[in-house]
Amino acid sequence: MAHLTLDAAYRLAFRALTAAGASEAMAASTAAALVRADAQGLTSHGLSRIPQYSAHLRNGRANGAAEPRIAKRREAVLLIDADGGLAFAACDMAIARGIEVARDMGVCFIGICNSHHCGVVVDHLRAVTEAGMVGLGFSNSPSAMPAAGGKHPVFGTNPIAAAFPRRSAQPLLIDMSLSEVARGKLMVAATAGQPIPQGWALDEHGQPTTDPQAGMDGSMLPIGAASSAKGAMLALVVELLVTALIGSHFGFEASSFFVDEGNVPHLGQSFILIDPGALAGSESYLDRVEVLIEEMLRDDGVRLPGARRLELEAAAQTGGINIPDALAQQINNMLA
Repeated sequence: MAHLTLDAAYRLAFRALTAAGASEAMAASTAAALVRADAQGLTSHGLSRIPQYSAHLRNGRANGAAEPRIAKRREAVLLIDADGGLAFAACDMAIARGIEVARDMGVCFIGICNSHHCGVVVDHLRAVTEAGMVGLGFSNSPSAMPAAGGKHPVFGTNPIAAAFPRRSAQPLLIDMSLSEVARGKLMVAATAGQPIPQGWALDEHGQPTTDPQAGMDGSMLPIGAASSAKGAMLALVVELLVTALIGSHFGFEASSFFVDEGNVPHLGQSFILIDPGALAGSESYLDRVEVLIEEMLRDDGVRLPGARRLELEAAAQTGGINIPDALAQQINNMLA
């Protein structure tokens, strides 16, 4: 494994992305997000994405010169056009402007259209909790799961996230894909030449597989595979929130992220920001959250959502991160 400080990892990611055609602003926001993911132990959304993003930039699947802009504003609703670029700069704009609107209106719904892969969704919501607000986040992705009762992939793994601030404590950070696992875990396993557990994916013939590449060529199983209609229905909810409402492509209209060539995905993200002060009041909200957490922690073994990733991230500030030697060599070869 190659060991990197967080600063060194950021510089490596930034150089690789700009070399592939990303603007400095796009590379900066993207590199910061990738390093944060690795620092949290989320390797499927960390520097392992650099070869993928770089290929998309070089092949025109992502616009390296994109400049996100506010396309429409109506009271507590914002629509942001990501201009076909990597999603991170557009998400940064969405959250910053959304906080301003929510302070004024009590709530804000932001849609991002013409977008790409947005990484760890809940990380975009951290600034929301720092502003004392509750945040919800949603995104679609290229099709990987069938509809309930169906066989061919229609929905993406469609992550959903929520972040809740606390008084003088780390926020609750909830983030999950609606497949049994994030599809990026198959990418990491395929790169490492490792099998995946049964119950993660099906091959192209609809048969269970432990081969990660066969899973990427086939379909993902939704959460709660024993009662898969529930996961598929949740994926449908997210799909509509981030597409039909805001003018983005459905997952089945976008080429896979895991191929270098293909169409511009034009995917969508949505964020909902809520100011507790507009409802029961910020102090009441913070009091009630602690009552619930105290009750949860009465049982040994309960871990608050986000606690583990925040612990790992804090340790990485001084201890750095490790990435596979093959990945480090692949990124360095891109810079040669």
